[in-house]
Amino acid sequence: MASLLSSPSLPALSPSLAPVFYGIPRNVPSLLPSESLCTKSSRIRALVVSFALSESDSPKSLDDDAAALLPLLQDLADCLKLPPDYLARLPGDLRLDLNDAAFDLSNGPVLDECGQEVGEMLLNLSRAWEQADTSTSNSIARQLPSLESSLTDNVKPALGKRLVSAGRRFEAMGMYGQGEPQRIAKAMIKTGKLLSRGSAIETDERPKKESRMLKFGELQVELTPGKAYIGAAIGFVFGLLSWELSQGIQSIPESSLQYANDNALLLAKSLRGALLVLGFSSAVLSVVASMALVLLGRQLSSQSKTKKP
Repeated sequence: MASLLSSPSLPALSPSLAPVFYGIPRNVPSLLPSESLCTKSSRIRALVVSFALSESDSPKSLDDDAAALLPLLQDLADCLKLPPDYLARLPGDLRLDLNDAAFDLSNGPVLDECGQEVGEMLLNLSRAWEQADTSTSNSIARQLPSLESSLTDNVKPALGKRLVSAGRRFEAMGMYGQGEPQRIAKAMIKTGKLLSRGSAIETDERPKKESRMLKFGELQVELTPGKAYIGAAIGFVFGLLSWELSQGIQSIPESSLQYANDNALLLAKSLRGALLVLGFSSAVLSVVASMALVLLGRQLSSQSKTKKP
């Protein structure tokens, strides 16, 4: 009974019966061709990208952009219709931002880049902003939707860049009044981005020339190496004249002057001392300003040379 219940021992496998595993030769192709799959997937991915690019440049997408342009121009015209004397009532800092927006809208060869009709409209609109003429600005804004037929493929990128740049200026004004600057900024940037769509290559090939602006209230002066050197020369001449005048006043002896009384003598001495201090300090400051302008001119010259291809 015990022998029946006990399981017989399994015989040991002989070396001849042991399973043998042979390595797959390197020259035998695998059942899963990974290289071909990677190649096919890369080709499929390239086809998808090229199809997407061709789809974005297709006439259908261009027609959609053209159809969406007129409502955006109408919206921009509505946002630019401001209450009477709105621009004249802006605070001083917002007036400076408005002047910056006018400069960005019409600076450079605007007639060459945007055409005669669009360029003149931009010039008139920027002039109205600089003069804070709200009524003229509103009348020009009403004509914006009529520009759709004049916007060719060459004009759209230039106009789009100018609208985006001017819109950033309105965006920097913050919240004022009933939020008119922010609505104008949103409409300008949205319209400008639509006009600049598909022109990334052209805008990269012709980068916008960066310039430094020096502001004296409402007066704006572009800093160039030539203007910096001219300013240094003027400052040096002014300092030299101040120094010579101070030397002339100092060389006059006090004993040679005659005064009616002691009070007049004290007043003359105080005026003489004040003129000497003013003259010598003006001479020193003029020389320092001239040196600073020379260094600035050299810096601008080096920057312009490095930016040239």
